[in-house]
Amino acid sequence: MTSRATLVAAGLLLALATACAALGAHALKSQLPADRLVLWDTAAQLHFLQALGLMGVGLTLRGRDGAALRASAALIAAGLVLMPGALYALALGAPHALGMLTPLGGFAWIGGWLVYAFGVWRTWA
Repeated sequence: MTSRATLVAAGLLLALATACAALGAHALKSQLPADRLVLWDTAAQLHFLQALGLMGVGLTLRGRDGAALRASAALIAAGLVLMPGALYALALGAPHALGMLTPLGGFAWIGGWLVYAFGVWRTWA
């Protein structure tokens, strides 16, 4: 992903995280059982944190470009679809089998941050 695409994606994902957090705090608070509301809140927190991280990757890409940095942005963005997306769906009552996507999102994030570290090390050498 380019710096521009990464920053646009981060902005959109942060707007979505804000909307999801507000939905959980207001509309869903009286609609979901406590255990599923915890899932929703966890998804929103992870969504915010990783989207902010994605913004940091986008800002890094402005000063330094490299395949590893672009790949890290793509992995982190993929994790943002998989992990919070699956948790939001589970909170709304989706089949438990969908929960198998959450570790894939976690692996994408771990891989994305490792590739980011490598990319920064390599481009600042």
